[in-house]
Amino acid sequence: MTMAAPTALSLSLAVEGAGAISALALEPAGARVAFVLAHGAGAGMTHPFMQRLAEGLAARGVATLRYQFPYMERGSKRTDPPPVAHAAVRAAVAEARRRWHRLPLVAGGKSFGARMTSQAQAAAPLPGVAGLVFIGFPLHPAGAPGTQRADHLAGVACPMLFLQGTRDELAEPALVRQVLARLGERAAVEWFEHADHAFHVRAGDVKQHGARNDDEVLAALLDAAAQWIHLRGAAAVPGPAA
Repeated sequence: MTMAAPTALSLSLAVEGAGAISALALEPAGARVAFVLAHGAGAGMTHPFMQRLAEGLAARGVATLRYQFPYMERGSKRTDPPPVAHAAVRAAVAEARRRWHRLPLVAGGKSFGARMTSQAQAAAPLPGVAGLVFIGFPLHPAGAPGTQRADHLAGVACPMLFLQGTRDELAEPALVRQVLARLGERAAVEWFEHADHAFHVRAGDVKQHGARNDDEVLAALLDAAAQWIHLRGAAAVPGPAA
């Protein structure tokens, strides 16, 4: 039985060296775990895809804290340098721990947000975070396949879940599998056939190949993410608030 999502609570977080950023906390009744959810490079926390992620996870018993990176807060199109992005990730995790100190935490996000979260975790473990969820990990630029963007994952000790489309122009499946092989038991993957980096499926693939449409892909993604997040939460013991 799914749970209705409450109204998101607007917050303001201080980021060291970068001022204040906006955030949205969504906590369903009976939440058992919380997810610190970062947005992608081209759209902020209020983008419809991000909203649907948060509301879908809330319906599956997962609280979320969405937040803006400083560049998005300023209305800039140029992403923050990693140290600034990492500071935003840490500020959001600290707020989630303070707000939900009885709940286990996972962290991650969409594309750029996933990579900045994993870089921050590799540099110094995020306090209280029991696992990372990557919604379309951006393994390489479009048209320039490679795995260097995943090199830092060797320094991530906690479990990781990759949610990847098989038609993702920023993550060729064969290269994702190479990364997963190097990470071993720390990493798991859920594949979404015919989905691109935005988890969109072309109408032709739906018609000709019987592929799931966008709504069905999103529902399956949410089911996979929530199941894994709940498993990580059940295995974790939340630490004291910062």
